[in-house]
Amino acid sequence: MSRPFIEPQHTPWLAAGFSLSALCVAWLAQYGFGLAPCHLCLLQRDAYWAAIVLSVIAIVLGSRSPMRRWVVALVGLAFLVGAGIAFFHVGVEQKWWEGDAACIGGMSGLSGADLEAAIMNAPVTRCDDVAFELFGISMAGYNGLLSLALAAFTFWGAARISRR
Repeated sequence: MSRPFIEPQHTPWLAAGFSLSALCVAWLAQYGFGLAPCHLCLLQRDAYWAAIVLSVIAIVLGSRSPMRRWVVALVGLAFLVGAGIAFFHVGVEQKWWEGDAACIGGMSGLSGADLEAAIMNAPVTRCDDVAFELFGISMAGYNGLLSLALAAFTFWGAARISRR
């Protein structure tokens, strides 16, 4: 039987690497090209951080741990959550639905002190404004596609990690 192109036990390493790469691209867009992230953009980054932390846990557990495959499956779940946030963000950008109050700046019914705090802590960018688009797909759309691909890859790896 031929060996796969990618060994399943390398899944946590690759998931962590792709997650860090995605965060680097986001930071490059933010700091290199001045594309300020909105609230949903930052939540999408949190999914990558969760995937990195879980991947490191899977790496530390080692290839012989019976828990490793379950932790790798949790990495896949983190990617799925990130994809869900990204596709929700696409819907907000396309005006299919509204984002939450942090996205659209909803501040009605607040007291004076709460209003001041909300203004001081308000996101720089609205979630329904598309900061960058390529071939008709926003950064959130590309992130959703990447997150789905990473989830599929990670679940593939989790399913094939040996049960030693």
